[in-house]
Amino acid sequence: MILVAGGGPAGTRLAIELACAGLRVTLVDPLLDPQRNAYSSAAIPLDDANKLQIPHACWSTTWQGWQLFDPDAIEHQWWSSDDLGVVLDFGNLRQSLWQQACSAGVELLSGWRVMLKRLHQQQADVVLLGPHGQQECRSVRWLIDATGSRRALLHQAGVPIDKEQDPLLCGYGVEWLIQASDRGSSRWRDRLSFFLGHQWVRHGYGWVFPMAKDQLKVGVCRLPPHDSAGGSAGLQQDLIQLLLRCGLSDCPVLDRHGGVIASTVRRTEPLGAGALIAVGDAASTANLLGGEGIRHALSSAFLLAELLTGQADDDSQHLLNEYQLALKRHLGFRWAISGRLARRTWWGLDSDQADRRMQRLISGLSRTASAHDLCDLLFHYRFERYGLRLIPYLI
Repeated sequence: MILVAGGGPAGTRLAIELACAGLRVTLVDPLLDPQRNAYSSAAIPLDDANKLQIPHACWSTTWQGWQLFDPDAIEHQWWSSDDLGVVLDFGNLRQSLWQQACSAGVELLSGWRVMLKRLHQQQADVVLLGPHGQQECRSVRWLIDATGSRRALLHQAGVPIDKEQDPLLCGYGVEWLIQASDRGSSRWRDRLSFFLGHQWVRHGYGWVFPMAKDQLKVGVCRLPPHDSAGGSAGLQQDLIQLLLRCGLSDCPVLDRHGGVIASTVRRTEPLGAGALIAVGDAASTANLLGGEGIRHALSSAFLLAELLTGQADDDSQHLLNEYQLALKRHLGFRWAISGRLARRTWWGLDSDQADRRMQRLISGLSRTASAHDLCDLLFHYRFERYGLRLIPYLI
């Protein structure tokens, strides 16, 4: 039996794949309603939306362009004649995945929590805590930590994650879903808009993403230096200022949410111990450069499902090693480069001098890059053709 703690995209996708392979799977999530806490902006490339089997009913809208506002608020645009990507309705995505899980035979316990009692090499003993005070003890062959950046079960098991040579870096985000008018949303339709420079957000950036029915997702995030305090302090005020500068401050707010991403740069931390394995954001699949995690979290679920269904023995450590290697191969060498670039970029974005470097980079991309080039750069981390241009920016 396999128990998956966390009903986000990675945990639920893993549960579906395992159940379809004939394994007994229980999926546990503290939310009673999958539409609640739809915290992800969820902008992904079109090819990935299809490859990762995301139903069209979960696509809120498509986008064809990029819009970057530099530190001086100068607007730079890149356009394609065809769709580049989609913005997902995260609540619908989670609801759709939960429905697929139940159809596949997964036991879904919504409103429940998992507490690790004992961890062995071939088994995990847990206590399930229900929404009305219920308690149930279970023993499972595999326990999956899909609790996201909290890494709840990894921490309960004492798995060492935050190492001095490869520390866990945290990014903090706040996002509001607002209702604009047809005229008010026109400036933000069909494109992903980003705001770069410390006058917009210190140690981070802001964004406006289009949704269906003239709705917009407006947010800010920050990846502060590792040793700084109060990483999320003042984020809501930054968001309010962004809304004001964009002429959106009068729009009704439909939902407020926020979250944390936490990943290492080199991904050298163990992804589990004994019968416990991490997937998705708990396995450092959230990318620090763009703050995105859904694509990589889903990929980690497919990789882990393949290993769990194809295992020829009960050697837990062997499976963990194979999983770590498979993720490393999938993410590739560009992953570590993007992590180092993120650390240098966001940590250093706190001065007028840093703004000038950012301005030069955006101006250079504006002159030479196409909309498809920006997708390759920001979603696929293909920095090779920009290497010489990025070196003085990093220095």
